[in-house]
Amino acid sequence: MHRLKFDNRFLREFPDIATRVHTTHVKKPEMLIWSPEAGALLDLDPPKDQHGMEAKIFAGNQQLEEMQPYATRYGGHQFGQWAGQLGDGRAILLGEVLNPKLERTEIQLKGAGVTPYSRRGDGRAVLRSSLREFLCSEAMFHLGVPTTRALCCVLTGESVIRDMFYDGNPQPEPGAITTRLAPTFLRLGHWQMLAADKNVAGLRKLTDYTMSTYFPQMQGDQVAWWKEVCRLTAELMVHWQRVGFVHGVMNTDNLSILGLTIDYGPYGWMDIYDPDWTPNTTDVQNRRYRFGHQPAIALWNLQRMAEALALLTPEDTSWLRQGMEHYATKYNEGVLAMMRSKLGVHQECEMEFVTELDHAMRATEVDMTIFYRLLAKVRAGEGIDALKDAFYKWPLQNDVAIPFQEWIVKYHDLARKDPRSVAESVAEMNAMNPVVVPRNFLVQEVLDALVRGDRQPLDLLMTAIKTPYVENEITRPYFRKMPDWARNRAGCSALSCSS
Repeated sequence: MHRLKFDNRFLREFPDIATRVHTTHVKKPEMLIWSPEAGALLDLDPPKDQHGMEAKIFAGNQQLEEMQPYATRYGGHQFGQWAGQLGDGRAILLGEVLNPKLERTEIQLKGAGVTPYSRRGDGRAVLRSSLREFLCSEAMFHLGVPTTRALCCVLTGESVIRDMFYDGNPQPEPGAITTRLAPTFLRLGHWQMLAADKNVAGLRKLTDYTMSTYFPQMQGDQVAWWKEVCRLTAELMVHWQRVGFVHGVMNTDNLSILGLTIDYGPYGWMDIYDPDWTPNTTDVQNRRYRFGHQPAIALWNLQRMAEALALLTPEDTSWLRQGMEHYATKYNEGVLAMMRSKLGVHQECEMEFVTELDHAMRATEVDMTIFYRLLAKVRAGEGIDALKDAFYKWPLQNDVAIPFQEWIVKYHDLARKDPRSVAESVAEMNAMNPVVVPRNFLVQEVLDALVRGDRQPLDLLMTAIKTPYVENEITRPYFRKMPDWARNRAGCSALSCSS
């Protein structure tokens, strides 16, 4: 730990954005889980003592000499409405670490106490949300989805009062703190806040800093930089659609400038395929952040970012429109290429064929992850029966079976036209379609076990998410449909922003 080299350049250069804060000590820090893969980013070995220095530092009870904790100020649109100043309400940056290659990593504690931006919050987080973020962050990394990382999750030994569904029933829950890592936690809302302040000099400074620090190949070329921000965002949306991830709260302050998945709150994973599904109870009425709408929301968020950047060149904003057009082009190209790989057919496979599958899947209850993984058997020459384990009701009724059967006939026809071998196509499909994703009900099983004092399910799931595309005795137990008990279980079918 003492080998970490802190720089804290952002704190020095942006006093109008970064504010020094103090973490709030907790009663009994205890290391619950550690990611060796994330630790390697900082050249840190797993801790040997669950109550040792690492637990104390990542609970906020102890600091290294060069740490200078701070929180940042940003604004944002929440559910489509300008919310004004927001900021890091329960996230505290311990500082910025440089590795021997001078690559920058920010270390951030989530749930370590109040900041000037906590509003009426207590700055704390509970175990259920902290562990969900830890597991999902690391699962996304192993799935190949751009993401912030989770280094560890520390129990605080204290209770936190939360009203999980804002229904007047607050309950004490175990407290926990997640340590998050990223090259930067800058999000679109930082630019929006400076624009709201009419701080053009600050906007220019932040843009120049971001280009020179994180996009050095584009330093001084804000047109190329903006197009790259849009491209990275489009790429992220393609990945989310590929693995069935629903962020749940895609406010502008929850979109990373680096195209990373950031701020794991009321997220969910597609069990029963339904592009109109959202896991966020706050969003149930309008479904603004539903699965199928995420790419459009990302573009809407970029448009709000463009409005902020327009202050830099009010005489000519054509470069901003070019960036958003670039987003649309790259998303459309990317999603088609992705679906061709998921389906294992490239020759003559167009979006019309993908849309036909979408309509067939909407007509019944079918598990998205299992369906696409089993489709490799169909690609190898089997019929619709190869997919039976993906459906919640089998055999299919005629009104459902006929569209699937017709689609599979077309699928086999496209497969015959594909110049690649069956083995090549199946290998591509299996590299795109995971066996295991950290579904909400799987994480809930882990949480229930921890309450009973049993951590084995946590360790088993953590091991499985590290090889999500490999089917073996480790991952196979997680290749299953949502059980009936989870359909209406809080934390499985529906979540809120409360944590």
